[in-house]
Formats: sequence, structure tokens, C-alpha cells
Amino acid sequence: MGTFAEKLEVARVLYRAGVLKPLGPGKTLRIVRAAKGWGRSPAMGFIALAIRQPDTPAVIDDDGSATFDEVNRRSNALARGLQEAGMRAGNVVGILCRNHRGFVETILACSKVGANAVLLNTMFAAPQLTEVGRREKVSALLYDEEFANLLEGFQGIPRFIVYGSGSDPSIDDLIASHADHNLDPPSIESRFTMLTSGTTGTPKGAMRGSPKGMLPVASLLSALPLRTGERTMVAAPLFHSWGLGQFQLGLVLGTTYVMTRRFDPEATLRMIVDHQCTSLAIVPVMMQRMLALPDEVKRKYDLGSLRVTAASGSALPGHLATEWMDTFGDNLYNFYGSTEVAMASVASPEDMRAAPGTAGKVPLGTVVRILDERGEPLPTGQTGRIFVANAMSFEGYTSGEDKERLGSLVSSGDVGHFDENGRLFVDGRDDDMIISGGENLFPREVEDLIAGHEDVEEAAVIGVSDPDWGQRLRAFVVLKPNAKLDESAVKAYVKEHLASYKVPRDVMFIDALPRNATGKVLKKELER
Repeated sequence: MGTFAEKLEVARVLYRAGVLKPLGPGKTLRIVRAAKGWGRSPAMGFIALAIRQPDTPAVIDDDGSATFDEVNRRSNALARGLQEAGMRAGNVVGILCRNHRGFVETILACSKVGANAVLLNTMFAAPQLTEVGRREKVSALLYDEEFANLLEGFQGIPRFIVYGSGSDPSIDDLIASHADHNLDPPSIESRFTMLTSGTTGTPKGAMRGSPKGMLPVASLLSALPLRTGERTMVAAPLFHSWGLGQFQLGLVLGTTYVMTRRFDPEATLRMIVDHQCTSLAIVPVMMQRMLALPDEVKRKYDLGSLRVTAASGSALPGHLATEWMDTFGDNLYNFYGSTEVAMASVASPEDMRAAPGTAGKVPLGTVVRILDERGEPLPTGQTGRIFVANAMSFEGYTSGEDKERLGSLVSSGDVGHFDENGRLFVDGRDDDMIISGGENLFPREVEDLIAGHEDVEEAAVIGVSDPDWGQRLRAFVVLKPNAKLDESAVKAYVKEHLASYKVPRDVMFIDALPRNATGKVLKKELER
């Protein structure tokens, strides 16, 4: 698509979503003046919304609601408090919070100071938090009090409690003791550091700035039927790239964020209904827990307002997508990407009905290539390494390392293929491939098959050494309550549907798969 044509399409998408609607001259002038200093930062997005719709709820959480004007003013005061505590543009601030308005206020305050925010995983143990804090040179910490016993590695730096009470001062103390009018913009724009999932090793810090121009926003909106002024239930963790992406999208759309500190499947349904949310940002393991609710519970909630269920963060098996749509309607959109490449493809409800398990089609402004080991393109239907180019990819790891790049293309770390209709399928991680009896084999296909069995809750498959075949598969299976499936039945089921060399050598029955906060299976723990 040529440059002019692309700009025209961006404008069309933004107009359809209501982003380009006119304002009165007074508000327009105030926003233009603010943009000259604040640029593309989250602070600018929120300042603009506080001008456009000051009395609209910005956040609805467990403690009630707060308007855009209230959150903007509170984050102004918090930014001044952080400056008084020694924070300056370019300093690194760690944020260890669940989903609530304090997280939003903290992100905005860091942006207004120009500090770089490291989004810490709430499921990390103390040694992991200590290592990340040391490696990223965290010079201040804002955290929920429930994590206080994990912070022995964060001594000697300013620490503030975002939610709860304890021995450290709270952000409410800072806010109450500082002025809440707008600040002058910082000398440099803040950055986010998100942590990779760590499913195959130590989590890395991936740097990302604010979206470049409006193309990234238009790319999302070209795939999602969202409009300005709607309400989004953000169930996905805000510290993860998927949750953060929903926050950034909301800054353009003027979205009201609805959230709860802890995910609860029935409470999520209740919040969607109570606040008439039009979209739900979620990860697949949460969908699984919602579908596992008793039928009589699910029938209590009419999700007629919900037009978009946006899922990402881990693989979405085809059977899970189908079950969701059969239960809650054809509102499911599956986003494939990673912390490094951001969004690569989106599967619409029509895509997933036609081809369960697909990662969908490539959206506006994104390029996806399937390449062989020499970096040469592969034809439709052949599996190869997935490379992605777009305006949202990360800037590199904070360690100085980088993902493999071929020009503007960045490796996703996965392998996959396109079908004849332009739909992408992710076949597995590029380091998951095993060679069994001379055949290249990716566990993902076998996992999805076993997980789709009527007696199976979930499944994971890994490669293990085998004296005869070189490598074979080992399956870990979690059964549904009262299911009686045994090892021989699992093997027979796989053999009935797939080639014989894909039948697992071993089948282990366990109570639950080890997962991280976004539902990705921690296969390193299964290998122990």
C-alpha cells in the first residue's frame, strides 16, 4: 500500500471509530497547545481527554469510579511528589501493581516526570523481582502493599504504596500534599520496559516508547469494531503488553477502563453487565475459567452489550474459541503477537469459525513473512520462521541484546504458515521443534488435539530424549472433573487423528499446568 493510500486508509479507519470528530474551538486550541510540549506520551493522551470529557468516568474499579479530570489532577500531584522524592526525567521507576486506578495514576505520573516505567510481574518471586530491579537499575518503587514481603532487594530507594497501607508512605500521602495543576513537560519522553514471559528462561526487559503516529492505533481499529467513548473491561494484567496496549488504545478512544484487582470469572461477567461494557480485554486462560462456570451461573448474565472480546497473551486453541463463541456469541477477536513484535495478526470471529486455531490475517500497516533458515520466503502452506514489521515493534532489550532482525522485520520467535486464504497459523516456538525418527515435529498440534478432547481440561506437550527415535513427545494432561481417561486412551486418540510419530511416548496426568500471569505454560517447569 503506497504512502498516500495508507494515510487515506488510516484516516478512514479513525473516522469510522469516531476519533476524528470535531471539537469546539476552545477545547481544540487547548489540546493543540498541550500537544506541542507533551508529544505522543500517555500524559498527553490523558491531558487531552481531561479537556475533551472531564466529567466522564476514566476508571471504574473495586473502589468506585474516578473521572478523567480527577485522575489527571491526581497524577499531576503524584508526579510532583515523585519529583520531590528525587525522581527526574530518565530515571527508572518500578511498578508492581494489580489492575486498579492507582496503576493508571502511577503510569501517568511517570510519564509526566519523564521517568521510565518498568512494569513488574505480580507473579514473580522475591529473587526474580530482585534480579529485575538490579538489572534495570530501578531507583524508586511504587507497589501494592500485598507484595511488601517480596521487596528485600529494593532497600535504600524511595518506595511508595499504591494500594493498601504499610510502613512506607502511600501515593495518597504524596497526592494530598502536592498541587494538582498541570506540570511543564519533561525534557525527554518516558519509556516503558515490559518483561518477556520468561517461559523459556529469565525474563528480559523489552523497551518500548509511545506509538509512532496514528498508524498503530488505526492498525488495531482496522481489526476491531470499537468506537470512541465506550467502556472496556480490562481483565488482562496491565503490566503485560496486552493490558498496556488496551490502556494506550483507550487514550485515543476516550475509553472508560473497567477493572478489578483480582480476576474472578463470575465477577468479570457481572462487571460487564453492570457497566454495559462493549469490549473485554482478556487472556485465554481467563476465558477457560469463565467457560468452566456452571451453566446456571453463565445464564444469569446477559452479555448483549459485549461486541468485542479481544484475546491475546498466549495461544488460543481452536476448541476454546469455538466454545466461547457458542456460549457468549461471535464477538471473539484473537490477537497474535509478542512483547517484541507487538501485533502481527488478528483472527475475526469469521476466521475462527472457518478455520479454528488460526491466528488470523495481517492488519493494516503490518507485514508478516514466513522465512526459511536462510531468510528466504517460503510458499503458502509451508512452515517457517515468522518475521514481523510494523510501527509498534520494540526498541531492543535493556541488556543491549536484540531479537534477530532482517531489515525492518523482527523475529517473533515462532514458526508458522499461511493458508490459501491468507490466514496465519502458529505451529509452535522455533526452539520447540524436535526431530523424531527423522521427522520435524512441533508439539503445538498435538497439544491442541488433546486439549480438544471432551474429557480434557488442558494439555501441554514437550520433547524428551528417546534412545530409538532420538526424541519423542511427552504429554501432560489435566482432566475435567470425574473424567476417566487413561494413558492408552490418550495415545489412541492421537493416533486416530495424527501420524503415528506424533503419538506421545508418555502421558502424565497432573492437577494443573504451571502458568505465568498471562496464562502461558511454563514448560521449563514441566521438564524438571
